Amino acid sequence: MANKQKTLKASFTIKGTGLHTGLKVTMNILPAPADTGIVFKRIDIEGEPQIQAIAENVTDTSRSTTVAKGDVKVSTIEHLMAALWSMGVDNAIVEVDGPEVPIMDGSAREYAEKIKSVGLEEQEAFIQYYNVTETIRYTDEEKGVEIVVLPDDEFSVSVHVDYGSDVLGNQYATFDSNTDFAKEIAPCRTFVFFHELELLLGANLIKGGDMDNAIVVVEHNVTEEQIERVRKLFPGRDVEVKGGYLDNISLRFRNEPARHKLLDILGDFALMGLRIKGKVMATRPGHKANTDTVRMLRKTMRREGVKPRYKYDPAKAPIYDINGIMKLLPHRPPFLLVDRIIHIDSGSVAGIKNVTMNEPFFVGHFPSEPVMPGVLIIEAMAQCGGILALHEIEDPENYSTYFLKIDEVKFKQKVVPGDTLHFELELTEPVRRGIVKMEAKAFVGQQLVTEAVLVAQVAKNRA
Repeated sequence: MANKQKTLKASFTIKGTGLHTGLKVTMNILPAPADTGIVFKRIDIEGEPQIQAIAENVTDTSRSTTVAKGDVKVSTIEHLMAALWSMGVDNAIVEVDGPEVPIMDGSAREYAEKIKSVGLEEQEAFIQYYNVTETIRYTDEEKGVEIVVLPDDEFSVSVHVDYGSDVLGNQYATFDSNTDFAKEIAPCRTFVFFHELELLLGANLIKGGDMDNAIVVVEHNVTEEQIERVRKLFPGRDVEVKGGYLDNISLRFRNEPARHKLLDILGDFALMGLRIKGKVMATRPGHKANTDTVRMLRKTMRREGVKPRYKYDPAKAPIYDINGIMKLLPHRPPFLLVDRIIHIDSGSVAGIKNVTMNEPFFVGHFPSEPVMPGVLIIEAMAQCGGILALHEIEDPENYSTYFLKIDEVKFKQKVVPGDTLHFELELTEPVRRGIVKMEAKAFVGQQLVTEAVLVAQVAKNRA
């Protein structure tokens, strides 16, 4: 029997300090409707902008994972994402009053405990799975990083960590359906090498770090002068080196560093946006490798068995009818190729084009067998994308969108009179300097007929 989606039975609040920003943060995790996924909401910013926790929204992976939409970001999300996803939460709204999720003790233990305490509530919708159908491989030979994702009947992860350190040695950790995440993975804290501490602080990172939220690995002999500098970084603690670690904290597991890398993978793979059936094998993983692998998986997923996400009901009032569309776009008949907008948010749009024999291009394309030209299908999708790019601008009539590039175009089926074209476009990365990159699809019914990657420039019209 298919499993149902779950959300939290009640909300809970976490207060703490951001690891890299050093800012005090209050975070509220709330239940959310089915098919919401995990969404971050910056409640300290006007309009409370939201960011969907998916791989395409990842903008930075230096020492942590950051998601962003435009200039709005939330960083160090991986531990919370791992706890929510691995504890069975499919849908939640994460309200945060700062740019970073609190680090707590460097693990996901408190997040897991809170989720367990409030409990989960089953929802009507079924869980969506992505079944891995082909081997996906990510490699970085220079850094010795490799992540392989293989088809399997359930989700599992195995991690191998080897940094050439005599202290850590070779470490392994695994996760599967029999693993108790709250007990075996969530308590595992982040780790850092002794020589990295001053470098990280010099790079304006770990402002919120202290001697209670990180394992410090000392792989080489250090001088008393170096130890003294660390004491100054973390005042009030008289720490020494014992057994290759600073004695600020004791290991919770012999292989705690490898288990923490596993925790990070679980959090980053939650950015898939739906649950995975496949086996993940990772050597020396990091946030960039993790999230790049998930992007590869999502691209493969989109290529396989794509169906429309948004249902078109002709009896339901559209978000924008033709009059609303003409207020946003400069196009006019006979070159206005979108009739209705049925869905729109900050990152995606869906629209409709009713194809009739009255279209002027059918006069010559072709008289005996009318077929809509592929270039006009692309143009229609681009007009739909233009509405996504312009709908949040205060004066859209003063702006236009211009093609910069069209990639990966595929025409899979003819479009003929009587068809209803259903367009769905999604931003593949945040809009920067007016550059909009979208993945575009056109359907007739449930059949994908055209797809492309479109890049456009939003520019202000000349007076």
